[in-house]
Amino acid sequence: MHHPLRLRLDRAALAANWRWLAATAGTACGAAVKADGYGTGGSAAVAVLAEAGCRDFLVSTWDEARRLGPLPTGASLSVLHGVGPDDVADALASSARPVLNSVEQVARWRAAAPDRPCEVMVDSGMNRLGLRPEEVGVLDGLAIDTLMSHLACADQDHALNAGQLARFREVKAVVSAKRYSLANSAGICLGRDYSFDLVRPGLALYGGIPRAEAEGKIAQVAYPEAQVVQRRIANAGESVGYGATFVATRDTELAILNIGYADGYLRCFAGHGGGSVGGARLPLVGRVSMDLVALDCGAAPGLREGDWVALDYDLPVAAAATGLSQYELLTGLGDRFERVWG
Repeated sequence: MHHPLRLRLDRAALAANWRWLAATAGTACGAAVKADGYGTGGSAAVAVLAEAGCRDFLVSTWDEARRLGPLPTGASLSVLHGVGPDDVADALASSARPVLNSVEQVARWRAAAPDRPCEVMVDSGMNRLGLRPEEVGVLDGLAIDTLMSHLACADQDHALNAGQLARFREVKAVVSAKRYSLANSAGICLGRDYSFDLVRPGLALYGGIPRAEAEGKIAQVAYPEAQVVQRRIANAGESVGYGATFVATRDTELAILNIGYADGYLRCFAGHGGGSVGGARLPLVGRVSMDLVALDCGAAPGLREGDWVALDYDLPVAAAATGLSQYELLTGLGDRFERVWG
């Protein structure tokens, strides 16, 4: 089946990003591969990262764990949302470890598999998931592989960073575990005080820049490309697209591309987006439709139906232009893209 959309993925960049994060952290470096590897394709991302040396992988749900399939030899998998009321059978059938997030989840796991290793999330100040520090007494007797917490403001120079570090150290002093883990991508950039025994990057693996310290160190991984459906001319005075928001001031050659907001290329790219072919820049004109966009292709006279155009998708640049987060830009890329690793 032919796909008119493709996401070109750079395996060397993904591996190099992981190696830089591991070296910067100075400790074991895992990889968040939730949301289908942040939109890149979870199983393929695991294979690339495992070859680079990664051994610890994390997903959100048991369904994501199932979709990954068998892990490489020696690798482990953590399920961040833990074991809910409907997850016990899936958890017991899997080799993945649940990350227990509440008193209820601790009780559920203790009843179902008291001797099996688990992981635990402690809330050090984010108020999202995790046991509160005063609740950690319920963990006595559990076989905890990794005790973890999550930073809320590591992408900023925020007082909460140091506060969470201090609270996590306090919990570490009273809860016995094989390993302790606090830092995400941005947390790694805060320095090795935040590294502990394991870091858990996500965004930076896939080309996102979590903090200024990573600029020039992290390489782009994902490159969306779309085929031309039609080349046409909008005559001077004619409008383009819904709402007639763009009116041609001259005869304007247009390339209509097979991509739109149903693919995660959202309407906020209007006025900001574009693409390139053969070194020529093709700005987006008019609104983004569900399945189509129009680019001014006057700078590419040879562009024809069926040709491929690379969309402008440098994550920090696109985030600044559109107001979307780098996370949204990656994970929003839809199923109509063929993932092509090179």
